[in-house]
Amino acid sequence: MKGALIINIAKALLLARWRQTLVAAIGVMFSITMFITLLGFMTGLNDMLDGLIVNRTPHVRLFRDVKANEQQAIRLFSNDEYHFIQSIRPGMSSQVVDNAPAIIRSLEKDKRVLGVSPKVTAQVFYNVGTIDLTGVINGINVEAEEKLFHFDEYVPMGRALDLKTVPNSIILGKAAAEKMQVEIGENIQVTTSLGERYTLKVVGYFQSGIQDIDKVQSYCSIATTQKLIGKPASYITDINVKLYDILLAPALAKEYHSVYETDAEDIQSANAQFETGSDVRSIISYAVGITLLIVAGFGIYNILNMMIYEKMDSIAILKATGFSGTDVKNIFRTIALSIGLFGGSFGLLFGFLVSKFVDNIPFITPALPTIKTFPVNYNPKYYFIGITFSLITTYLAGLFPSRKASKIDPVIIIRGK
Repeated sequence: MKGALIINIAKALLLARWRQTLVAAIGVMFSITMFITLLGFMTGLNDMLDGLIVNRTPHVRLFRDVKANEQQAIRLFSNDEYHFIQSIRPGMSSQVVDNAPAIIRSLEKDKRVLGVSPKVTAQVFYNVGTIDLTGVINGINVEAEEKLFHFDEYVPMGRALDLKTVPNSIILGKAAAEKMQVEIGENIQVTTSLGERYTLKVVGYFQSGIQDIDKVQSYCSIATTQKLIGKPASYITDINVKLYDILLAPALAKEYHSVYETDAEDIQSANAQFETGSDVRSIISYAVGITLLIVAGFGIYNILNMMIYEKMDSIAILKATGFSGTDVKNIFRTIALSIGLFGGSFGLLFGFLVSKFVDNIPFITPALPTIKTFPVNYNPKYYFIGITFSLITTYLAGLFPSRKASKIDPVIIIRGK
């Protein structure tokens, strides 16, 4: 019974100063709206940038790195001293993964592995008249690349599967094709590191969204690339592994390095700097949103303080008629939480609507062919965080004024009147 009475009294006090109440609620609503919009947009942007990198990056990459020769000549004289002279170059090392077909079969049987995509990398020159442009041809298994790394999404013109069906075909980086002024269906000539010149037919453009990569990188089938560099079908320079759980990548990279005696790199190590940038952007978004809520909390604090000064008579009468200090405290806490709940609920609604508006704004750029609108993340977690912080902030804003109201001595107030 007393609980319902406290709520009715809080409602009467709120409506008695409805303009100030409305201003406080609008402050909370604006803070939550901006919190939801900003966080949704920034995390959506992070997801988009992650997609550009992560979609094309294997969770674990097996390869053979070029390393310095450990058997230096000076070590032949003594092994008990430190040596700082290095002279023998890594000229005899090979970049081919030994026994690659057997490793691929073994990985495909691993229940932790979603799929495996072999790759052959070849350094070439694109011949443009009398000028040679540096390039890299990646020999890929087209079907595996489409399934595991969304390769077809990065081919805005042409068909990725044509690499498999059209002999001696190539998908050029968009920036390289523009520099060479080559259209789809035309032929280009490339010169390999062995000095051999080959003619390849352009069947599409590849566009990663990173200009420097698109100026150099292009794609052929594995068989075509192996033929270009004069290598057998067993010649593989990279084995790209996609896992069911990306978090297992560091541990599995160490395991594969030990088991297959080859170099292994996990996606976390390969993109450590990029992930740091995403974390910093998220922290900034949270910081700005929480700051807005704290500012709104100070507004509620000031309004409740003014309400106490103006309603001292009412508070004195309440205490004189039997209401305890705790009851008065609960009345003002109810007022604060009501403002937070009302403003926070409308903030969630307007935050969702503004996010929808941003999500439908066209964002068309030649550098990002797969992106059509501004990216927004609608994760329910952010809405839960928003309403939680709204209630916590408004509760704290009403805590000190409510304690102040509970200590009012009704005898002094009434005697003064």
